[in-house]
Amino acid sequence: MKIFKFLFILVLAISCKSHATIKKQDTIVKNTAPNIVYILADDMGYGDLSSLNSESGIQTPHMDKILKEGVHFTDAHTNSSVCTPTRYGIITGRYAWRSSLKKGVLNGYKPALIEESRPTVASYLKSNGYTTACVGKWHIGLDMQPKDGDRSIKAKDGLSNVDFSKRIKDPSYLGFDYSYIIPASLDIPPYLYIENGKAVELPTEYTTEKRKGRGLSWRPGEKAPSFVFDQVLDNFTKKSVSFIDDQKKTDSPFFLYFALTAPHTPWLPVGDAVGKSKAGDYGDYVTMVDDAVGAVVTALEKSGQLENTLIIVTSDNGSNWTERDKQKFAHRANYIYKGQKADIYEGGHRVPYIAKWPGVIPAGLESNQLMCTTDLFATLSGILNLPKVEKGADDSYNMWPAYTSNIKTPIREAVVHHSMYGMFSIRKGKWKYTPELGSGGFTKPKNVEAKPNEATGTLYDIINDPEEKNNLYKENPEVVAELSSLLEKYKKQGYSNK
Repeated sequence: MKIFKFLFILVLAISCKSHATIKKQDTIVKNTAPNIVYILADDMGYGDLSSLNSESGIQTPHMDKILKEGVHFTDAHTNSSVCTPTRYGIITGRYAWRSSLKKGVLNGYKPALIEESRPTVASYLKSNGYTTACVGKWHIGLDMQPKDGDRSIKAKDGLSNVDFSKRIKDPSYLGFDYSYIIPASLDIPPYLYIENGKAVELPTEYTTEKRKGRGLSWRPGEKAPSFVFDQVLDNFTKKSVSFIDDQKKTDSPFFLYFALTAPHTPWLPVGDAVGKSKAGDYGDYVTMVDDAVGAVVTALEKSGQLENTLIIVTSDNGSNWTERDKQKFAHRANYIYKGQKADIYEGGHRVPYIAKWPGVIPAGLESNQLMCTTDLFATLSGILNLPKVEKGADDSYNMWPAYTSNIKTPIREAVVHHSMYGMFSIRKGKWKYTPELGSGGFTKPKNVEAKPNEATGTLYDIINDPEEKNNLYKENPEVVAELSSLLEKYKKQGYSNK
């Protein structure tokens, strides 16, 4: 295995070879390409990991171990402050505001947001010899078939016009060989498992349960009889472990996109997790996220595949940890950062991002590179030393050098942030510029109208003022003009990486 890794790294370092040599290198890449496990937590904040927050009310030993044995990024951002658009960006390498979704998230009955013709991480890897799988929360839209073709499938009074007995256009159309998913978040109907485009059990029941307490309830809607909310995370973990175990019998590398349902509401800790943290039900639920990560690592180790597997763990946006939560608990889910999930503030989109590949990624490496979740696509092409797609992945940068070395030169020119309600911001170097005032998300006020002679937007030196306290908009008009121009350029030209 160590010889394989040496050959793989050697291939990455060599360029400008003859056609025959390149063919030989491609063969080596295929033989030594790493398995890739991408674990996406749902609403987990930067401050939830005990290794990133010394005052965290939650202990996360499994994620802490990955951080200790691999690399962690201190300046990683989701391409949106909410889940649907972030997932779109991860899968396509493209900012979701370029799609038809300009704000908000999809409900569980919405059609597919990603066009079938658009290249995805899964289709790219599949075309390069990978077995691909998607397990967990989907929430990027599914094309469902109606019972009555003359009516919309949209749910009315909680009941939809969907014929769940018919095939559903599932993630396979985007390059996933296997999928076992729920349509949306664990608090958005319909509540059922879908395996390879077929309902595992028809949602013949209707749930109206409203549980008292912060973060404990879910929306009423259609539900499969055996769908038990507090068992979903464990079921997805078992499916992921099973998939990993099956891959030891094959020679092909695999890609597993494991999208957790936690710690998004409803917060449903069970068993030993109850009372395990100092952050209530939310904190206890985060410990279950950590246990899921640990189960995946253990499965890789037991099946003899850990040594040649790249593991990435991150979140789809910041935590939904409100001011009221902070009054009740000392825990700071979003660490020192302002705001929360949905906001344009740092707490909405700055997330933990850790990765491990034994013997390839140096242990204990810290990277301060500015990066975005859209970067997965180009980074994988860099890892495999294969050409990027000719069309697509329009906002994806190859961050692989930052996974393996303490490179100081910025790889990205800038990152565009986007809030729940469609507010933009752009970050370049130390500067973060937002052309409007307010959070653009859950934190009040959502929007603010500038008073006479006040700044109409914000400009923060985010390196020296990470808590966004000192607005330097009026003192630096040239920086405001530069970033405003760059943001508009990115919007108009349709890409940001060329």
